[in-house]
Amino acid sequence: MRAFFRGVLNALILIIVGLASFLLSMRLAIHGRETSVPTVVNMSVPEAERIAQKSGVQISEEDKFYSAQVAAGRILSQSPAPGTSVRRGFRVQVAVSLGPQVHAIPDVVGQSQRTAELNTRRRGLELGTVALLPVAEPAPETVLGQNPAANAEGVATPRVHLLVSQAPEASSFVMPEFVGIKLSEASAACDAVGLKITGVNLQPNGANGTNGALSDAVVTAQSPAAGARVTASTPVKLTVVKIAPTTTPTANFAAR
Repeated sequence: MRAFFRGVLNALILIIVGLASFLLSMRLAIHGRETSVPTVVNMSVPEAERIAQKSGVQISEEDKFYSAQVAAGRILSQSPAPGTSVRRGFRVQVAVSLGPQVHAIPDVVGQSQRTAELNTRRRGLELGTVALLPVAEPAPETVLGQNPAANAEGVATPRVHLLVSQAPEASSFVMPEFVGIKLSEASAACDAVGLKITGVNLQPNGANGTNGALSDAVVTAQSPAAGARVTASTPVKLTVVKIAPTTTPTANFAAR
């Protein structure tokens, strides 16, 4: 019996030793794939890349800024910070100095977007964000504002952001039901919202004749159909017949 328990104990010891050895090997393997981020601030990009390669990481240029303290072409900042543990092959993001601001910011307000872009790039600057603002005036694609302002000093980045005009969205309406009402009433409803009736087709009514004013004719068909979405530029065409309507519904536009 003692021999049995001694055998079981020895087996447990071997299992524990094996597990501990496995865990230690895994830990060493994991740490073996890690490295420490080197310091690359104030280095040139080629210097930083050589240092990074020795540490098993890579350099990634993410942005550029003007700096009166750090010479052009040298690294202003890095992320993550030096000493941070990362996996091998990790990309260290760096911002590179452009040196002191040497490019004057042009005045592009009032220019077309295309002209403003060309003038910006000719000065050695980059085009930043272009925001659009719906306005009635001035013409679409006209620069309304810029950031930084013209001739600004102490600019952080070589980018010029623009605010550009665009045509406002036309008001839209739900096309009402014109069928069954007089042409004059349909015309008045269209005039009230700025719609244009571009065509009126007079339909012969045979037995009843065609006496009476055209404005008293009754709509029998319409385009666009009732319920369609229309704007002031949508052409409206009506078919009418000169008979008295049995009902006189009211045409009302609903804004959408």
